[in-house]
Amino acid sequence: MTLNVGQRVRLAADLRLAGSVIPAGEPSDETSTFAASLALAEGIEGTVERVDEHHRQQNHEVREYLRLKSLLDDFGHQMPSASRRQLDEQVGALEEQWAAYQRQMLRVTVRVRLDNGFVLDDAPEETFAPA
Repeated sequence: MTLNVGQRVRLAADLRLAGSVIPAGEPSDETSTFAASLALAEGIEGTVERVDEHHRQQNHEVREYLRLKSLLDDFGHQMPSASRRQLDEQVGALEEQWAAYQRQMLRVTVRVRLDNGFVLDDAPEETFAPA
């Protein structure tokens, strides 16, 4: 599911927000903080204000796999058999890292302004369903 800016959504599950609260106007390092909890019920509706896609990062092994695999695919048929076999082995040694990279999902977060005035920012996309 992909959410879009301006789309109406609803909470897909009950949420409980918990943490420290600091009275407005006081510096964040003051010791007058207190604990707070807020519950938001499933089904509360709101509007998507922002969608952020967090792309997975390619590490050195993934980049090397892509480089070697491209070399093998493009020029492997022209290589001497020993060179091709060596390149096959190098690609094979990196396949596990490549498979792990592919299993990582693109992480999408959203900012949603709920109808009750609350704003949930950097919430995982799957927290919401189309309204």
